[in-house]
Amino acid sequence: MKFAVIGGTGRIGSQVVQKLNAAGHQAVPHSLSTGVDIITGQGVDDAVAGVDTVINLANSPTFDEASLDFFRTSMTNLLAASEKAGVGHFVVLSIVGVDQVPGMDYYRAKVLQEDLLKAGPVPYSIVRATQFMEFVDAVMADTTDGETVRLPHTPLQPIAATDVSDAVAEVAAGAPLNGVLNIAGPDVYALDELGRITITAKNDGRSVVTDDTAGLFGAVHGDVLTAPGDARIAPTHYADWLS
Repeated sequence: MKFAVIGGTGRIGSQVVQKLNAAGHQAVPHSLSTGVDIITGQGVDDAVAGVDTVINLANSPTFDEASLDFFRTSMTNLLAASEKAGVGHFVVLSIVGVDQVPGMDYYRAKVLQEDLLKAGPVPYSIVRATQFMEFVDAVMADTTDGETVRLPHTPLQPIAATDVSDAVAEVAAGAPLNGVLNIAGPDVYALDELGRITITAKNDGRSVVTDDTAGLFGAVHGDVLTAPGDARIAPTHYADWLS
């Protein structure tokens, strides 16, 4: 099978390309650096021509309200080109519980992306993943003041990027789900607890203070970002990933 991997040079995209090619498929990475601009449309028709499946892993450069325009424009361009090229399957990566956090601009933008795909002309699959283990440091940096990290008690179920890429590659190589696959890591942590575990493991000198208004995840209420009952549970534990 031939795949066009949009955002194929990024964290997840590069792994998906490698795994699909190792399995005997032809997966081609596309991004701004390869001359494909999904906002202006430059290079998009050529990128999707002759492919069986488009995998869209491109991410908005911002997490604010501008992300709505990014996903609206990029999906409109990609879906139109995919329909014209006769693409048979379109895959996007989204977020577990994304439709349960209306107070977060970026999550509303990802819901818009999902809705455009569902209403579009191409058979589709949506893979929703929980928060990446690789993003914990960035989350902590965002709410660090000196030697203090302020984090809410929001429950998360972190998943390793390699497990996400495995699931995306598997779904992309299969028949369209015309629905959603939820994937999650095996363990649930409160975000403040996750911060303390991370600091201890890395001998970091900072301390964590629980603040339920801090950072992006201060807008999240309840356990909506943990795995629903139908989720596939990935094998990598956070403690093993840290080590």
